[in-house]
Amino acid sequence: MNSPVQKAVPIVIRRRSSLEILAFRHPLAGSQLVKGTIEEGEEPASAALRELAEASGIREAAVESALGRLAFPEIGQNWHFYLCRVACSLAEEWTFYTQDDGGHLFQFFWHGLETAPDRSWHRDFLSALSFVRGRLEEVGALN
Repeated sequence: MNSPVQKAVPIVIRRRSSLEILAFRHPLAGSQLVKGTIEEGEEPASAALRELAEASGIREAAVESALGRLAFPEIGQNWHFYLCRVACSLAEEWTFYTQDDGGHLFQFFWHGLETAPDRSWHRDFLSALSFVRGRLEEVGALN
């Protein structure tokens, strides 16, 4: 039996009229959160910051806290969530060309955590959104 692949998920939130989470539209795979594989010998928190930079271009960020781990046994992955603070202001929407998987143009946007996700979200990311919402509620961030 293979060990689960460890993934880092950097979470960037902001407060407008409600709490919003940074998300993006993948040209082939719908709406998602940034997520990537933790490399051999890499600290998960460092992987979260690396993945955030590689997928979105955001390089001025720091891990604020660990939010926990969510297991996806059906796909053989464990996702490690890290709340990240960004030192620069971010646009309402932007595109970023990532080199991953042969290169893709990702369209970033803010998704309201109290807003029901539309049909473009993959079920794994629906679980991730629910997990993040629950963890943020536990620490009082949704108030």
